[in-house]
Amino acid sequence: MVPLKVELIYMNSIPQTYSRKARALLTVLGLFLVVTAGGCRPETPWMNAPSRLVDLTHSFDENTIYWPTSKSFHLEVVHKGPSGKGYWYEANNIETAEHGGTHMDAPVHFARGRWTADTIPLNRLIAPGIAVDVSASVRANPDYLIRVDDFLDWEKENGRIPEGAIVLVRTGFENRWPDKKRYLGTDAAGDTANLHFPGYSEQAARFLANERRVAAVGLDTASLDHGPSTDFKAHRVFGEANVSGFENLCNLDHLPVKGFRVIALPMKIGGGSGAPLRIVAEVF
Repeated sequence: MVPLKVELIYMNSIPQTYSRKARALLTVLGLFLVVTAGGCRPETPWMNAPSRLVDLTHSFDENTIYWPTSKSFHLEVVHKGPSGKGYWYEANNIETAEHGGTHMDAPVHFARGRWTADTIPLNRLIAPGIAVDVSASVRANPDYLIRVDDFLDWEKENGRIPEGAIVLVRTGFENRWPDKKRYLGTDAAGDTANLHFPGYSEQAARFLANERRVAAVGLDTASLDHGPSTDFKAHRVFGEANVSGFENLCNLDHLPVKGFRVIALPMKIGGGSGAPLRIVAEVF
């Protein structure tokens, strides 16, 4: 069921010059087009004609998945309740690693001297997007390496990947969230020897970074490199090219292959190697 507040927001977005009957009809039509949250935990995204917003972000909470060697998310309640002065008051402290949950890898994460989280130009974070689905290949091989051919096949149907685009790859792994063992291959703290999930091959990273000159890349797994990697070649190639990476995305199955804009706004951490990320797609 769509929350009442969503209905009110949508109704109020329709011009008041329309008749009440027309506004009511448009509201009903808009609510039918609401995008469901899929495997994600945030509240349901909503439609705002003539485009729709798709939330690609997992919530940060006690279920958020982090790299086995990273500090997990912790929320400490400072106060939740009556203030004693006649009003309600809530405040929390949070503690989290840069890299965990839906987050951005800044290029400097694996490339000395490249952009930090606070220096990435906004036009590399807000840009036209494309979506490539490799979930069929991943079903046969959970350690699948995303290939150059996956993008060439996409181009045969949809045209050349535009320079400056943000490339998002759906592997289907978001459906395993928040089961850490199924999502990472292990649920043991500190265990990086038994990681199993798909990622970009070195060749695919070079193709996107150097031949298509994309702005950023992302996918619905815990790393740009596949789980068994020990040399993190994809991270290194993307980092050297100042291509940021968005990891642990969701709702990619709600995106068309093209015709949308990605809005990826990380926490602006000075000198950060990465940051928690709120990322959405605006589908036209």
